[in-house]
Amino acid sequence: MKVGCIGLGEIAQKAYLPVLGVQPGVELHLQTRTPATLARVGDSLRLPQRQRHTDLSELLAQNLDAAFVHAATVAHPEIVTRLLEAGVPTFVDKPLAYELADSERLVRLAEERNVSLAVGFNRRYAPGYTQCAEHPRELIVMQKNRIGLPEDVRTMVLDDFIHVVDTLRFLLPGPIDDVIVRARVDGGLVHHVVLQLVGDGFTALGVMNRMSGSAEEILEVSGQDTKRQVVNLAEVIDHKGQPSVRRRGDWVPVARQRGIEQGVLAFLDAARAGKVLSARDVLATHELCERVVRAVQERSAAA
Repeated sequence: MKVGCIGLGEIAQKAYLPVLGVQPGVELHLQTRTPATLARVGDSLRLPQRQRHTDLSELLAQNLDAAFVHAATVAHPEIVTRLLEAGVPTFVDKPLAYELADSERLVRLAEERNVSLAVGFNRRYAPGYTQCAEHPRELIVMQKNRIGLPEDVRTMVLDDFIHVVDTLRFLLPGPIDDVIVRARVDGGLVHHVVLQLVGDGFTALGVMNRMSGSAEEILEVSGQDTKRQVVNLAEVIDHKGQPSVRRRGDWVPVARQRGIEQGVLAFLDAARAGKVLSARDVLATHELCERVVRAVQERSAAA
């Protein structure tokens, strides 16, 4: 099975290549426009020169069975378009694109060509979060905070807050009736954003503070006098009377803890089986992110 990896930045090197590089039956092909990076990463994986490429056309000529896209977000529309037009099942790191129109076009193209298109929302596979999907969820609260990283709204929401948005959608026990957005913007940069989703019998809150005292990710789901809390995707705390704590095992790989390994394997299994994966559901996450972006932009313009 020939699998391409396009873009060899930090996310590819730390999260995806350690998984892809050890899969039996996978012939891994790398592509980046930076020769020094290609040489360094190729050497670390002990790949022959024929599996290293600096040009996307050269990579596509290998008749790939699947591809992973980890290039910069701004390059996603062009790269994903070429892969889908070539009939290559494609897994792309979130988001599909910065602009909703581009994301919609890519999903339509995948459907028209009957080609798999998957987006790397790894938290849907993270063990701590999948356990939360089995818990009563009358109130869902997720925080994903950073230190000293105020940013323009579209970049922040589509490159980072999108994980919060998709996780809330993944855990919602029913359809959304109301969407409320609050934010603090200073000098055109977002300091924090709060998303509230309300439905029949539940409320979900997503918070991102880019001026926080620590980099952290905390998810809490509660209902029926119980609460489950997940801290930094590693520690699960159940509250019912006295809290009970379950920590990640010492030998559990980070990629498995964060759901990356499971997402990669699910995509590869589908490609082997000829099963077409749809990105129609994750497009709803992009649509909700666009609502957040526009609400923050309107609030900032009115200030």
